[in-house]
Parts: sequence; structure tokens; C-alpha cells
Amino acid sequence: MLLTGLRGVGKTVLLNEIERKARAQGYHTIPVEAVEGKPLGPLLAPHLRSLLFELDRLAGMGNKAKRGLRVLRSFLGAIKVTYQDVSIGLDIDPEKGAADSGDLEIDLPNLLVAVAEAAEEKNSAIAVLIDEIQYFGQKELSALIMAMHRVQQRRLPLILIGAGLPILPGLAGESKSYAERLFSFPSVGALSEEESARALNEPARAVGVHFASDALREVFRLTKGYPYFLQEWGYQTWNLAPTPSIALSIVQTATPEVVRRLDQNFFRVRFDRLTPSEKNFLRAMAHQGAGNYRSGDIAETLGMTAKSIGPVRAKLIKKGMIYSPAHGEMAFTVPLFDEFMVRAIPEFQPRLM
Repeated sequence: MLLTGLRGVGKTVLLNEIERKARAQGYHTIPVEAVEGKPLGPLLAPHLRSLLFELDRLAGMGNKAKRGLRVLRSFLGAIKVTYQDVSIGLDIDPEKGAADSGDLEIDLPNLLVAVAEAAEEKNSAIAVLIDEIQYFGQKELSALIMAMHRVQQRRLPLILIGAGLPILPGLAGESKSYAERLFSFPSVGALSEEESARALNEPARAVGVHFASDALREVFRLTKGYPYFLQEWGYQTWNLAPTPSIALSIVQTATPEVVRRLDQNFFRVRFDRLTPSEKNFLRAMAHQGAGNYRSGDIAETLGMTAKSIGPVRAKLIKKGMIYSPAHGEMAFTVPLFDEFMVRAIPEFQPRLM
């Protein structure tokens, strides 16, 4: 399963809850957060090493865990693996001919099959949970999909649950055409107005506080139902309310402080990673208001051709700032980022720099 959705909708929270439930059911869990520019091998290797040692200590006959460690040693020997700037090694002989080709698409399936076989031998199961999975390169994503295909074919007890931006189904499909059959892609989105009201009211009522109905409507109008923003408005209105009743006036008073906090933290951390030309591209999108944006309209706003804006668009997609919901269309991956761009850059250059 690969969860998809915009920033701030709760994908990471869901992954954490899935991990908690998996551990409660006896799974060994491997939580990983993909990082832009960080290879898949070094992220997985230390977790697999710890897991195989743990399986090796479990009572029962068999030596698949020891074989798994030898295969991991072969994998480590084929690539230079470091984790947090510390080299990872195993003081055992490698399994020759297994996961040692140096080709990730060959080696990773062999490695994960060996790990899953070790779990099966110990009547155990493994859940690999990967956040921000869209940051892996095509070769790495392809290797991961191939590995899970092999695991599924052999009906081994290893599952993958990932989370990423809406571009993920397209990336997976480009890597391996059978990915759409191998995975489900649940979409995690904004809450409805009724769900947003429950998210604020139910925990408040548990301690004798309630939101007025017009206050709830205003919060929904401002947040569009996105969970992260609901949390921010809920936090500030809670702190400002002098009585157990949170009125519309409290929401209106809290809003400037919420916007300031979002601008300085949630939005700014992404804005500061951008080059001047990338900022200008996003400002041109925001110039057209909310919603999806046609590439031709963005180019026209910038006084350029659709072809000439292609390189900047590609960089912004790679950075996870925008995605293509349909052919020829662009959209922000960060909810309400269009409003922030107008605040951050009141005026913008009509051409990319």
C-alpha cells in the first residue's frame, strides 16, 4: 500500500499509527524516511542488520537468519554503505552470488527475499514503512517494486507500506508497469466540514470546552479542512479563549498569529529551498488564484513559451513543490501555498531569472 496526498494531510501520522498496530500484532517493523539525495541501500541496511540479528536470537530450528546476514554482508560489499556518516559492516563471510552484483534491481529483491525467508522460518512477519517515498530515484523505486513483486510471488511475510506526494502513482508506474497491480494507492485528503468540526469539537468537549458553530464554519473556510491547519487554528484559538466557549471573534483574533506562524515555519522551510527562478515560477502560478494551473497559462503569465519553462518546472516537481494532476496541468503540493506566495512576493518578475 502506498498512501498519497498533499503536505499536511496526515500521511506520516497514519504511517506511525500503522506501525503501532503492526507491532501490537507481532510484526517486526522497519520505519524509514526517504531523504532527497540519500540512496535506498544505506537507509535500509542498518534496520535489516538489527532485524536479522534479532531473528537469529529467536528460539527454533533453522539457519535462514544466518543466511540472511550473509546475504546482507554481500549486499554491503557490493555498495559502499554508510549510515549517519558511520560505515556499516558485518564481521561474517558473505553469501557468494547473492545480492552482490552491484545492480540494485538484482540485489535488493534477493536481499529482501532472504530477510523475509528468515522471518517465515521464525513464524514472524515484517512491515517496512517508508515515508516520503517519492524522493527515491527511478532506479531505486524500480528495485523496491521488483523486490516486493518477488516477495509477493513467493507469499513471504513481508509487507511494504509507503507514503508520498500525489506524483507517486505516476512514478511507480513509470518504474514498473505492474506497480498499479501490485500496490493500492489510497488518497489521503482534506477533511469535510463535518469532519473538521468533529476534529476540533470532540477533544474540546472532553474537557468541557466547545466551539461555536459560526467559529467552526470560519475555521473550515480558512483551512479548507486540511488537518495541519486545523491543528494550528485550534491551538491558537484554545490559547486565546477566555471562557470555555470559543466564539467566532476568537477565531478572527487568532488568525493573524496563525498565519504568521505558518509563514515562518510550515511555508518558509519550503520556500527557502527555492532558487529565484523557482520562486518566480510559483509566484506566477499563485498569480492565477487557487486551483490547478495550465502550463500554457503559467508560461503566458511569465511572458515565455511552455517549452522554455520546462526545466524550472521539472526542478520544482523533483523538489516536491508541485505535481501534475492531469496532462498539461500543475498544482501545488502544499495546501494554501498560493496564498503564501502572494504574501511572500507581492510583486514578481514577468520572466524567469
